[in-house]
Amino acid sequence: MIVPDLEELLALRGAAQGLSLLHGRKAARATLLGTHTSGQRGRGLEFQEVRPYVAGDDPRNIDWRVTARRGRPHTKLFREERERPVWLLVDLQPGLFFGTRHQLKSALAVRAAALLAWIASVGGDRVGAAIAHGAGQTRILPARARQAGVLPLLEALLQCQPKAPGRPAPLAMTEALRTLAPLVRPGNQILAISDFAGLREEAGSHWTALAAHSDLRLFWVTDPLEEEGLPNGRFHVGLPGRLRILEGARVRDRWRRAWREREARVAALSQSSAAPLVRLDTREPVERVLRPLLRPRQSAA
Repeated sequence: MIVPDLEELLALRGAAQGLSLLHGRKAARATLLGTHTSGQRGRGLEFQEVRPYVAGDDPRNIDWRVTARRGRPHTKLFREERERPVWLLVDLQPGLFFGTRHQLKSALAVRAAALLAWIASVGGDRVGAAIAHGAGQTRILPARARQAGVLPLLEALLQCQPKAPGRPAPLAMTEALRTLAPLVRPGNQILAISDFAGLREEAGSHWTALAAHSDLRLFWVTDPLEEEGLPNGRFHVGLPGRLRILEGARVRDRWRRAWREREARVAALSQSSAAPLVRLDTREPVERVLRPLLRPRQSAA
């Protein structure tokens, strides 16, 4: 299987043209469900200040709490969001060096992160990242605008992707989440890309806290063998030097039960954090999967 290189990741900029990341949970959920929403170039409005109400103001923007406190109507003013930080939370721990179809899960995660970064950058957002690439190893890239944000990220993704099978680090993503949390400001967008193999119930509170004041979306990286289980026959499974023989028919029920448990944990995370969930499969090119789920960018009026 061919792992991504810089030339390929740079070329994904072309696939990002004309696409936009919708901000806000309602907009994101509507897009993933296949409905249409309207807005200014796919962006929301950012609160600016409160001032006394004047004739012609939209009554829907009246701040009723300030109005009650001061005894006369006040209205909220907003400005269009510019260069909103978009944070990529990417799981590249050694356990993702696995794939039975067209690409490794780690390669799919790298390609998805690169494409999403280009879409955010082309849309005028600042791009930063937290990359989990091993136990206690999280690489942070500050949010920057345009190519200053994307190019260092592409290089970091290539450097951090696993190059060979290794011992999985199931808690790496949770550690990266804790490292990223203090950097995220209300209204920021977080795009989490992982196979969520290490997701545990006790980590749910960290995800929920992150999603409380930000726009969180989950991109679940999967491989068909994880869901289907081993076919009939004898297989060597494990790491070099630590292989064991498994009978496909004998372990299939237990294998599929473990998959259903992971599926339930991921679904519960999506529900508890109100985060839209997108499944990425190693059988499909990332641009083919993501394109229908993203909003065509509207030209400025």
